[in-house]
Amino acid sequence: MKSQDYKNHIRMHPVYHYVLSLLVLVTLAAAITNMVLAFNMGTNILQAVILVLMMIMIVIIAALVRMYALKAQDRAIRAEESLRYYVLTGELLDPALSMGQIVALRFAGDSEFTDLCKEAAVKGLKPDDIKKAIKNWKADYNRI
Repeated sequence: MKSQDYKNHIRMHPVYHYVLSLLVLVTLAAAITNMVLAFNMGTNILQAVILVLMMIMIVIIAALVRMYALKAQDRAIRAEESLRYYVLTGELLDPALSMGQIVALRFAGDSEFTDLCKEAAVKGLKPDDIKKAIKNWKADYNRI
């Protein structure tokens, strides 16, 4: 597996990001087109409206599935990085750090982790700036 760094750390799940997303959007567009045609022709209007409503529900479900998975991963990362900070310093992680900052800090190696945590909290560094500041990249191959 290729070594992970700032340039290649973003991961995509092909089945979700390319196949499912594309299929859902194309089917939603087809359902809307079908509904417009049904209204113009005056036939099968109820079925067309139901199909569009079902597709809207599927879009919402697909978005929620992704959001729930990311929220669970964020909670795990917060716990892992809080423990790591405590082990390294004997102190609690600064509550001023946002979830995005903590997620970005997980890529920092132990040698620079604590200093970057303090700098991120004091200066209010954006997650992308934190990632760019990391010199010893600690790969995370589990998050999608």
